[in-house]
Amino acid sequence: MSKRKLLGAILALAVLGLAVVLWFTLMQGPEPQPVPEPVVEPVVEPVAEVSPEVAPEVARTNPILAIDVAGEAAGTIFVQLRPDLAPEHVARIMSLAESDAYDNVVFHRVIDGFMAQTGDVQYGRRGGDTARAGMGGSDQPDLGAEFSDAPFARGVMGMARSSSPNSANSQFFLMFAPAPHLNGQYTVVGEIVGGCDVLDAVRRGRGPNGALLDEPDYMSDVLVVLPGDDTLGPMGAPC
Repeated sequence: MSKRKLLGAILALAVLGLAVVLWFTLMQGPEPQPVPEPVVEPVVEPVAEVSPEVAPEVARTNPILAIDVAGEAAGTIFVQLRPDLAPEHVARIMSLAESDAYDNVVFHRVIDGFMAQTGDVQYGRRGGDTARAGMGGSDQPDLGAEFSDAPFARGVMGMARSSSPNSANSQFFLMFAPAPHLNGQYTVVGEIVGGCDVLDAVRRGRGPNGALLDEPDYMSDVLVVLPGDDTLGPMGAPC
């Protein structure tokens, strides 16, 4: 074979080889690209604006008991009364408040983590002998029980009584914390809708069963604010 024919054969083989390589490349297609991870946008829940004060319009359908507290605590506790739950008890509280019977009555029993009790208009008057505070009541007859399904949650106002279910008279208590064991056993008369920080500041009792060994805090003035009365200003934080 001449050199010219040999070179021609080599060139033909080279061209054939390149054609084969090109054909395989085209058949395989482009190199696969990595699939990007899906981007998950975080779901942001809308945050409700919380007002630092309860608007004066809150609880205007029921009377409000405004309790001015003096002593270690200073301020006003606003209780929405619940005549729908306990009409006779609410009527008694309103009657005593409107006659100024609750003014200057001490918190005679205060148990941290449980409740603050007051309302003994007979023996709990500030400036007098309060040694028997918690044993008295008003000159009106005791009330029959008006138990309900309303739970004793934080901020609830309940009527105090003796071992008899029908012995509530004038004393009441305000809950620092929930007390389910009281549910259905005591009468719920309202709940705090403002001034819970004032309740939390009431001087605790250091004696047996929450008795006050120090100068007790007291209710300096107790008013009933009826629905439609526009004189009530901001009530502060509820419980």
